[in-house]
Amino acid sequence: MKLTRRDWMTVGGLAGLAAVTAPAMAQEAVPAAAAGKVSEAQLGEMLAALGLQADKKAQRYDFAFVAPLDDQQWELSMSAVLSQDQSSLWVMAWLDELPKSSADVPRTALLRLLAENDQLGGGKFFAYIPANRRFVLQQVVANENMTSAKLRYILQDLGSSVIDTYGIWSVQSWNSTGSPPVPEGGSAAVAPPTPEGGAARTVTNDPNFEQPVRR
Repeated sequence: MKLTRRDWMTVGGLAGLAAVTAPAMAQEAVPAAAAGKVSEAQLGEMLAALGLQADKKAQRYDFAFVAPLDDQQWELSMSAVLSQDQSSLWVMAWLDELPKSSADVPRTALLRLLAENDQLGGGKFFAYIPANRRFVLQQVVANENMTSAKLRYILQDLGSSVIDTYGIWSVQSWNSTGSPPVPEGGSAAVAPPTPEGGAARTVTNDPNFEQPVRR
């Protein structure tokens, strides 16, 4: 079959259109970088901008964060690290060390921690770090639209959750039944007693620190 001049022009036009649209389609196939996505170095700069002195260990930043509650101040030992693909930010608040004897670990206390995970929401959950035998409260957020103000809010929100769930994760609050003391009114989350002299409570990630919550 012979092709007319019009046929050849049509074929040429289609080929040219394909050559133009193919690169554009290839670019659309590549996911765009999330707006406000921070790098590892920028994360450290944001922490410094918040007045936090972060100690960098590999890809992780360790720092102390003060979380106020009424007339109390809790100094929490926290860590922040980006995921390997830098798509999410992990923030951790280090809590109590697990008792050395398994006999001192009530099953019901651990079950309460697991049950609380369903109630926390917002990407927050309790976990256990075998390396230093400590509980942590973690939060995972998307690495997008990140600013110093947003980072401060994330830290404050996590700190508030640490304080609100004190009666659940505090090893000292476990009684013989493995349940935290329940105040009048039936609330399961127990507010900690006011420390003497208004001293700040301290939660640390140092595995050599024997008293992670200090009054």
